Amino acid sequence: MPFHALPMGSAPGGGVVHISHTYGAFAAILEDGSVVTWGDSQSGADSSAVAALLTEGVVQVVATDGAFAAMKANGSVVTWGSGGRGGDSSAVAALLTEGVVQVCGNCGTFVARLSNGSVVTWGSSHFGGDSSAVAQHLTEGVVQVCGTNTACAALMIDGSVVTWGDDAAGGDSSGVALLLTEGVIELFSNYKDFVALKADGSVVTWGDAGFWSHEGDIISVTGSGGAFAAIRQNGCVLTWGDDAEGGDSSEVAALLTEGVVHICGIEQAFAAIKADGSVVTWGQQVVGGDSSAVAHLLKEGVIAVF
Repeated sequence: MPFHALPMGSAPGGGVVHISHTYGAFAAILEDGSVVTWGDSQSGADSSAVAALLTEGVVQVVATDGAFAAMKANGSVVTWGSGGRGGDSSAVAALLTEGVVQVCGNCGTFVARLSNGSVVTWGSSHFGGDSSAVAQHLTEGVVQVCGTNTACAALMIDGSVVTWGDDAAGGDSSGVALLLTEGVIELFSNYKDFVALKADGSVVTWGDAGFWSHEGDIISVTGSGGAFAAIRQNGCVLTWGDDAEGGDSSEVAALLTEGVVHICGIEQAFAAIKADGSVVTWGQQVVGGDSSAVAHLLKEGVIAVF
């Protein structure tokens, strides 16, 4: 059922600083810290039950496929939308009243990281909402949380990694467990796989594509739906994963040997910005991999890609 917090068919007209979305609804943070929602009421557009809590102080809104979670400046979290997709946080409400510094959402679960280094999870148990199997590892020392579509991973202050949720999408990291006990500095993900970047520049991958590691001098990683693109210290790019979703960059390989400073990934394609302000794209042509129609506008002067 459609729900409009604004006149029928309209969206916020000004002062919007950020927009998040579920599969069927949008939530916009305005300059004054309030939130406006619109779209399908079953997918989070109807925020009327928590409207009084969304009039000010919201600094971040994240989404699952059917619910929203808003983090406020006071460290509390407000949720609404489909209960089974994280819209109902009543079971952990007492833990979300203060101290939250990061919220991460996958298709059906939210994960909140608190200032004391602990983690709180809620939503679909299959997707990581139930973290009881690893709860003893999540009471302190967590510095980053990350999700695939249906699994979760936490980076610990000692450089180790804890995973839970759907085994097939990264919840099971047993195949690379020995490589995840120390030295990890950042986690990345696509829809079904995780990548851990280690201090020595190597990466470790696990999830739907299996278990894999690569020794090298990698400094950053970006995911698409089913592939990854990594920038090495010399500015060249390494890609792997589903060829059809950007894992195969052979057609533009000559343009990715040096000078790449940033990569943006969408579901089936990547775009790389180079130090000279040019852009290189690859992946599925119809969804962004082919930029030939605007190539003359992407030869210089580009400072960001979204």
